[in-house]
Amino acid sequence: MDTLPETLLSTIQNFKVYDGLPSNVTHPFATSAETSCGVLQDIIQASDQLANSLNQYLQADFTNTKLVSLLRQQATLSRSLHLSDLNIQQTLHAFKQRSKASYGEDIPQDRGALIDWCVARCEAWGRLVGMETFKDEVGEGSISFVFGGKVLVVDLELLIDRADPLDPKIRVSKAKTSYAISSPEATTMDGSLSLDAFLKDSFQCFFAEVQKPDEQRDPVEAAKLGSVILDHFRYLVMLDRLAERKEDGGVRWFVDVDQLCTVVETFAKSEAEAVALSMSTERSPLDIFLLRAHTLPLPYLKSPSLSFLTYLSPLAYLSLLRDSSALPTDPNMKLPNFDIPLDRLRSKLATSLKGATIATLTLSPPIESHIFPASMSIPTLTARPTFSLVPAGSDLEHVFPQLADLPASTLDPVNNESSGRNVWFLDFTEGGKYPGIVMSQSRMREIELVINPLSSMETMNTMGMMSFGTGSWVDLLINPSSLVSPERYVSIFRSPSSAHPPLQLRLTAPEEPGFVLHKIPVNSMKEVWGVLEVVREQCWLNEILSGCEWNPEGLQLSHEQNDEQDNVTEADLDAVLSGSVTPRKIPVNIFVPSHSGSPGPIFDNPGLNDIAPKVHRTKIVMTSPERPPISGLVEICVSFDETKPRGVNVELNGAMGSDLRPEVMEEICRRGGTLSLSGRIWAKAHGSLQ
Repeated sequence: MDTLPETLLSTIQNFKVYDGLPSNVTHPFATSAETSCGVLQDIIQASDQLANSLNQYLQADFTNTKLVSLLRQQATLSRSLHLSDLNIQQTLHAFKQRSKASYGEDIPQDRGALIDWCVARCEAWGRLVGMETFKDEVGEGSISFVFGGKVLVVDLELLIDRADPLDPKIRVSKAKTSYAISSPEATTMDGSLSLDAFLKDSFQCFFAEVQKPDEQRDPVEAAKLGSVILDHFRYLVMLDRLAERKEDGGVRWFVDVDQLCTVVETFAKSEAEAVALSMSTERSPLDIFLLRAHTLPLPYLKSPSLSFLTYLSPLAYLSLLRDSSALPTDPNMKLPNFDIPLDRLRSKLATSLKGATIATLTLSPPIESHIFPASMSIPTLTARPTFSLVPAGSDLEHVFPQLADLPASTLDPVNNESSGRNVWFLDFTEGGKYPGIVMSQSRMREIELVINPLSSMETMNTMGMMSFGTGSWVDLLINPSSLVSPERYVSIFRSPSSAHPPLQLRLTAPEEPGFVLHKIPVNSMKEVWGVLEVVREQCWLNEILSGCEWNPEGLQLSHEQNDEQDNVTEADLDAVLSGSVTPRKIPVNIFVPSHSGSPGPIFDNPGLNDIAPKVHRTKIVMTSPERPPISGLVEICVSFDETKPRGVNVELNGAMGSDLRPEVMEEICRRGGTLSLSGRIWAKAHGSLQ
């Protein structure tokens, strides 16, 4: 089939295998960026081939009937063969997708055989990733494993309790990593204590799941925990092969994460102290810290790497706060001190917590893609990151380990994979478990400027990246399944305490396309901070808009259409005439101003100090009528501002007689009541009869 000549029809049929390219993930920051880029390059090449072929056919002599007959016969045969090949490819693709289904671990029903089965699983994991695995039984109640690589060595000790012969127990007593240093003395170096604890917890979670009672044990969950351990080992083996290299290898591929953790945790502690000082509290509130500081580093949370808690919704923060108890402050503690203990936070985030946005710094396997440029750090051209809390943070810099620019060589002789370039990524999907983050076009553009200020799209300030879809980023956020993009969305917001009439919210969809952010290539810690600044602002805005159930304008709910009309009385007429009538609903128009992080023309300003682009505040604007008898409009502008005590700034125009102080409105926004501000201001306004 590879030698079969292509025809016009077969060339087009080849691209039917891809089933089209989704518009919202066809960009460099998607998980499938390399595949999509390859498909687009194939389409461009095929288009050139089609054009050349059509030009060649113009010179053919079609008056020869025998030639035409042979061409038809050849085209028919080629079409049949290509259709058969296409059917085979689609069938294989369907089988491959089906093979991803997990039926769970084959856990033995006999409790007495469970220990030997767990030991066999540990041996299998080591062999599957290509590590040398040695097992040693130390007495009757202990089994030790040694998983050896070229540089990395993992020691695992298991304790077995056979007090009950019918139900023996197994648990992890110790996990220890060490590295072999290439030197004449052939010494070894102890690994990371945090990594040791992380591996120990991973194994212990698996053993705890398979040893649960029969009615509580979940084979599918056990299979997931086992695959997590396997993924951790694969990642460590990839680092082990990089550390083996003579030119640019070494244990730095392992110890760099620990060195980075020390830097970012110390900086996070200084920012937490600055937040607590501004709030006049002993402990920094975690939600305010995430809005004002540079995220919270959490080493070895999801993988043998560093994770960052980027955003926490008000509901998630409140649930954590209610479940947490106050602990005494340790002045010698090197970690940030929050109103939510870090151990409680890590235990919740290690499983899943709705409303939490986590980015994980991870090193990709060798890839041959050239869509990611090399590092280009030009501080004078980038407005991110900002250091309003601790200005000394601008002097911190940590560049991640990189491979030298050497000829391609085989890094993985076991799988015989050709080497490429290992790229550091900020992953927002946890390896594909979550869909990613909805981002507006302008913020995606700003992220691009953080990692590459002199990108090829610099001259496209008015256009930037283009989406092939028809909707806006708001459609992608609150109405992703609809094929029609409405101009406005409506929703009804009711006060839980009936402090004000229901708010009839009317959201105008911005004319700006959206994308789903999966992963971002980064080269230094400053790039990570700059990217996460943009992402947290988008998460803050997404959380506000997701707080209501929106419907396209014109599609009203049935219970709203069937509201009974109350009889009008003379008291109602007097209230209308006096201006003290209470409306059934308060109309509120909501608008999200377009956000632009693109810098102005560089060569228009002679001074170098004016080259850096200014950070544009993310904001949401709400307008509603004044409370009668006062006529006019009330405008509320809520903007994300890390310089404010609570991370938000509320500007109020109008609202005659309202006594809501700015700090009160900021606290309302902090607790998730941004869209209720119009009703609260209406309730505080003075009527004509008051």
